Amino acid sequence: MLYGWEEIMTIVSVPLYAVVILGEIIISNILHRKLYDVKDTLNNFLMTALNTLFTVLVAGSFVVMMSTVYSVRIYTWERGIVYWVLAMILTDLAYWVVHWAGHMVRLFWAVHVVHHSSQKYNISVGFRSSVFEPLYRGFFFLPLAFLGFRAEDVMLAFAIQQLYGSLVHTELIKKIPVWEWVFVTPSHHRVHHASNPRYLDKNMGMIFIIWDKLFGTFEPEDDHYDKVKFGLTKNLETYNPGTVIFKEWIEMFRDVKTAPGIKNKLMYIFGPPGWSHDGSRLTSKQMREEEGEQKPQVGLPDGLQPITGNVEN
Repeated sequence: MLYGWEEIMTIVSVPLYAVVILGEIIISNILHRKLYDVKDTLNNFLMTALNTLFTVLVAGSFVVMMSTVYSVRIYTWERGIVYWVLAMILTDLAYWVVHWAGHMVRLFWAVHVVHHSSQKYNISVGFRSSVFEPLYRGFFFLPLAFLGFRAEDVMLAFAIQQLYGSLVHTELIKKIPVWEWVFVTPSHHRVHHASNPRYLDKNMGMIFIIWDKLFGTFEPEDDHYDKVKFGLTKNLETYNPGTVIFKEWIEMFRDVKTAPGIKNKLMYIFGPPGWSHDGSRLTSKQMREEEGEQKPQVGLPDGLQPITGNVEN
């Protein structure tokens, strides 16, 4: 069964998550960091429960789709080391595309925004799943079946990635030298969850940070920049689950209804979040341009300005 591996990973990971979250709560209290909020945490687990429900509901149709594509695969692999390494790498790449779409297309952002709606950043936030994502996520994995990767193996790779991806949601671990050259770290993912303009739509990898470095969406956490602000550029200020899930959908439909012309209506669905036909709102790119993408100059004595332009000898 396609989702059998996910069920196994859930059984294995639940005790691990319980221990790690409890440990983070204890450390948070000792350090007086207030990393957890009861209502916020309950919302996190509610969202992952709803996400799991939709995952189960679409499992059968996804099995059929993957099996159909696999039947016309271009290559048949032996399940050796090369196969499993490639399965992990390509599955992570496929989900990077899912994640990228969730930030660049408003229709998908209406789903993904749930994951970013918490103003906290702790391991339980990793469970704040995009509720409706299972309804379309599987289509992004179909090319892997065409390349000869079995559906159950792709899902095992994805389940492992979800386990890793949840554990990087923490403020307690700083930068990890060397490891962060290739793999996503808590530092990388803090940037991803930040609402600071420079950090918007950055670091979308789940296991491998190399995709962001290759595709121009990488941004390191900068200690000299403003402190990371978690959440949305305009936060919900409510714990109501209905608002958390549906607010962006309601606003999108309102924009479509009132927009002049079919082109503008389509842009409110398939354009980037924040796009507006009258310029009344800003996309993340426009926010970065408005703030200025140049990193602040540090270490200069008072009164001195950085050297710019050509310098004559």
